[in-house]
Amino acid sequence: MDIFDNHFRLQPHKNPALSAFLAFLFVLVSVFIGQFFGYAAGAMVFEGSAMEFINGLSSASFDERYKLSIYIFQGVSSFVSLFILPAIYLLIAEKINPLSLVTKPLGITPWLLAALITVAFMPVNSVVIEWNAEISFPEFMSTFESWARETEDNLAELTAKLTQFDSFGEFLIGFTVIAVIAGLGEELVFRGMIQNMLHKAIGNIHGAIWIAAILFSLVHFQFFGFVPRMLLGALFGYLYYWSGNLWIPVFAHIINNGFMLTMVYLNSLGILDFDLENSESAPWFAVLIFAIITSGLMLYFRKRFITYNSLHD
Repeated sequence: MDIFDNHFRLQPHKNPALSAFLAFLFVLVSVFIGQFFGYAAGAMVFEGSAMEFINGLSSASFDERYKLSIYIFQGVSSFVSLFILPAIYLLIAEKINPLSLVTKPLGITPWLLAALITVAFMPVNSVVIEWNAEISFPEFMSTFESWARETEDNLAELTAKLTQFDSFGEFLIGFTVIAVIAGLGEELVFRGMIQNMLHKAIGNIHGAIWIAAILFSLVHFQFFGFVPRMLLGALFGYLYYWSGNLWIPVFAHIINNGFMLTMVYLNSLGILDFDLENSESAPWFAVLIFAIITSGLMLYFRKRFITYNSLHD
């Protein structure tokens, strides 16, 4: 018996596996549609021609004129492709109200626990980040490795430039785009849609959580960060399953992205010494301590909601 009933009901005549596949395919198509709207919005505020803006997006070596436009591009494209279109898909194709994913009653405790779990998991995941960043592929995959490294380096350069906040206003824009919109949209798609549909299709929540986490990591096309992002996706998946409310993984996702952005901003102010590009793991004693803390918090989170839901369902 499920820990919770999240009111996610596919149409009775539809095959759950087919629904999951079509939903994922729709999301991939939505990305291109969202980019069209992103291009249009970014070009409107760019101090130059639309073609110059489009050409500049293909290179991480952009000047300051592009910064606000790229924020606009990313924010609009993500909001359209990961929130607006998936919500419409749920309403029209599956007759599911997206608001039904956030109706489970919540107190202050799950929010606090989700934040603590997310932050405590960061030092633990740093070991995986360091390992994955240094992984080498077999010789026969050398072409793929070169392409993946180049893609990773370009994305790292782009991220570094977009997180060079020159003012508090820029930090707020970056936080909204990279933390809030990404957290809201990606969780609606990968936990609210894909995870739920996979759960209906295969009948095993653990399989659904991990497959959704794999897809979540795959679509970022960052193969030297694939495993830690997959683990993070699985963490969000379990927080959603145990709480029964999509706001919890959304909040955890925002905490994860927002924490890193805040560290970068504080570093720019000279308050903290933090290097976003440094993939070195935390000391092993710290990793062990935080692994114990993360495990304990997750067990408590799960036990609390099993008890809570059994009393209120």
